[in-house]
Amino acid sequence: MSKIHAVVLAAGQGTRMKSKLHKVLHPVCGKPMVQHVVDTLVAMQVEDIVVVVGHGADAVRAELGDGITYALQEKQLGTAHAVQQAEPFLLDKEGTTFLLYGDVPLLSAQTLTALRAYHEEQQAAATVLTAVLNDPTGYGRIVRDSAGEVLRIVEHKDASLQERAIKEINTGIYCFDNRKLWNALKEVKNENAQGEYYLTDCVSILRNQHEKVVGFAAADPDETMGINDRVQLADAEAYLRRRIALGHMRNGVTIIDPASTYIEADVTIGADTIIQPGSFLRGRTTIGSDCVIGPQADLTDVQVADQVSIAYAVLAEASVAANSTVGPFAYVRPGSEIGPGVKIGDFVELKNAKIGEGSKIPHLSYVGDAEIGKGVNIGCGTITVNYDGAVKHKTVVQDGAFVGCNSNLVAPVTVGKNAYVAAGSTINKDVPDDALAIARERQVNKLDYANRMPRKGKKQS
Repeated sequence: MSKIHAVVLAAGQGTRMKSKLHKVLHPVCGKPMVQHVVDTLVAMQVEDIVVVVGHGADAVRAELGDGITYALQEKQLGTAHAVQQAEPFLLDKEGTTFLLYGDVPLLSAQTLTALRAYHEEQQAAATVLTAVLNDPTGYGRIVRDSAGEVLRIVEHKDASLQERAIKEINTGIYCFDNRKLWNALKEVKNENAQGEYYLTDCVSILRNQHEKVVGFAAADPDETMGINDRVQLADAEAYLRRRIALGHMRNGVTIIDPASTYIEADVTIGADTIIQPGSFLRGRTTIGSDCVIGPQADLTDVQVADQVSIAYAVLAEASVAANSTVGPFAYVRPGSEIGPGVKIGDFVELKNAKIGEGSKIPHLSYVGDAEIGKGVNIGCGTITVNYDGAVKHKTVVQDGAFVGCNSNLVAPVTVGKNAYVAAGSTINKDVPDDALAIARERQVNKLDYANRMPRKGKKQS
């Protein structure tokens, strides 16, 4: 097969979104819609990707970064004019060129690959990706000749009654022979009410040059959905979320209720993992095999190993090793590393904390800027006092140590190996290995003192 190139149009303002954010940067399943398009092309090993920018150009460049080429359309004079801005980068190339849109994020690599294969099989100058709709109102119709080739594309407002009965519509997505594309674009005129240069005119131009133009119908018309407003954005989100869930389920993941589970595009999940309802898996989260995630687990950029259980918990930019449990009602903040066989229980918060193998923090504790060794028990209500108002300090609890309930570890401080901290202690000095640290006031009992205290409901003499 020939080399592949692509032009992605992303210069439009998108006023119907009614947003300060450029239209193509609105996220669908956690990723800007134009990023979906570019990622699909990258996965297809497209040789040259040219993104045509205009409104919000700097923001689009900042989001997509390096590795692709940008062409600037300073004035929006139509789709053909937008494509022409990519000419300096592709004019002398051989091969097939896709013309795509940054606001059509649902096209799969499978559909584009099939489009390209058909285009090259037919040895066409241009191939239009079409869709067959039950209600094609408002869309340009595909008019074919007796041989089935595309004769022309007629807009709805210009279509006759017979043409309006056609249900095959133009999606605006094309494959072109690269050299023939640029030759055709030179012939496009702006002799219309809007004074713009339309890409659809290339079809009739190529036909007049006795070139072959064909149509390829998308198997799933919903893939060709363009996004122009918030309603369509929600429709695209629902479609892609369902497609993502189906992909995971077909790969051996159990999703109890896909309708109430939110999995973003770049999440990976191992086989025999169960995703419970109400869970959000975001960013580049990776989950191993044989895990139970949820109910109501919210994970963002988290690496989860095999056989992990996470329920009613929020985790971000953290890692959880094999055979560990997190939750319910735990909060694991960035920089935290939970080792194998660890228990992080209810109402525990971790921040930038490393928890060693087999350690337990069962409930009601804050462990921040800390390094907890292997086999450590952190009692209920323990706090690492890490912040002095200006600087964060580190707490170290070494292997085998036991920290009693309601203890304060005032950092910087180290609790040695196999040491004990008595319940209710405030530790501000290092505890040696194998030592018992008690740091609390001695209890004093004042006999009969309670009888002299005023009490509600008690008659005073």
